[in-house]
Amino acid sequence: MQSGKKNSKKYKESPEFKQLNSHITLEEFKFIFSMEWGHRFLGRCIGVFFLLPALYFWKTGRLSITVSKKVVGLTGLLGLQGAIGWWMVKSGLDEEQLAERNSKPTVSQYRLTTHLSAAFLMYLGVLWTAFEILNENRWVKNMKSDPKKVTQVLAALNSLSLNKTRSLGAGLLALTFLTAMSGGMVAGLDAGLIYNTFPHMGDDLIPSKGELMSPVFARKDDKSDLWWRNMLENPTTVQLIHRILATSTFFAILGAHMYVNKNKAIVPTRAKRSFHGVMGLVTLQVTLGISTLIYLVPIPLAAAHQAGALALLTGCLAFAANVKRPRPQTVNYISTMMKKQLLKNH
Repeated sequence: MQSGKKNSKKYKESPEFKQLNSHITLEEFKFIFSMEWGHRFLGRCIGVFFLLPALYFWKTGRLSITVSKKVVGLTGLLGLQGAIGWWMVKSGLDEEQLAERNSKPTVSQYRLTTHLSAAFLMYLGVLWTAFEILNENRWVKNMKSDPKKVTQVLAALNSLSLNKTRSLGAGLLALTFLTAMSGGMVAGLDAGLIYNTFPHMGDDLIPSKGELMSPVFARKDDKSDLWWRNMLENPTTVQLIHRILATSTFFAILGAHMYVNKNKAIVPTRAKRSFHGVMGLVTLQVTLGISTLIYLVPIPLAAAHQAGALALLTGCLAFAANVKRPRPQTVNYISTMMKKQLLKNH
């Protein structure tokens, strides 16, 4: 109780309390505080759950040189993420910066999106490494029971006919990531609280040019920053960009799904299965996005929409990982195993 009052007193010194939440009760403050505390606690738990096993596997010699390098890179990204988090929070506490941005007491949308992108990149990096390890271990394990099948799988993955599919997987992953980051900009600007209709924005499909490129957002006298500031700081323009990217992602995945089905003879079974999942996830994500918008961004729906973005990225990465060309070291290792097995049998 004493701790709650102490932290509440500190909060009353913040710009957010002075300008937005001067009416807040102690119980309401405790809820906000518990959410922030929980977020930081989970962040630290992730650090512990990542670092301790990594140190154990490194100490016991279970990490290859390649995986060790990736773990070091991911550890650095994890540490950077913590620093970015504080850098983001600080942007909502600095009154001079808020005045310069002409903003209410919220964190900078740039820093929020940087924090989000670092978290997503960390997650995708861990997942990509996991897929590599699992796939390679499965091939090695199956060498004893079904070497012919493993040889066929590796030959199929090395085929030039899969190059277009590989490019498709990488492109969809990049587009989905970009769309998710544009969602971070929407959240940072509260841009989801305007134009709560779909597919129209007001009476038209898109607002007027004057609203999308408003001179209000330019800071230079010659208006040379008009274009990019509206693209990144005008809530109307930022929401439109997110709509365009989200729609593009949906139709790109739909088109890719048709391509995969048409060329199913050359696409590996695991990749086909993962892409069927991607099609379902993108449909769900579009539904969540539209629902979040028309219901004025209720927290449960907004959180589900963010989780949906991560789930969709997971599906896209799974597809890309399942059409990835095997590493030469893996192919050489399996070839050596096969030769030894043949010599042993003879």
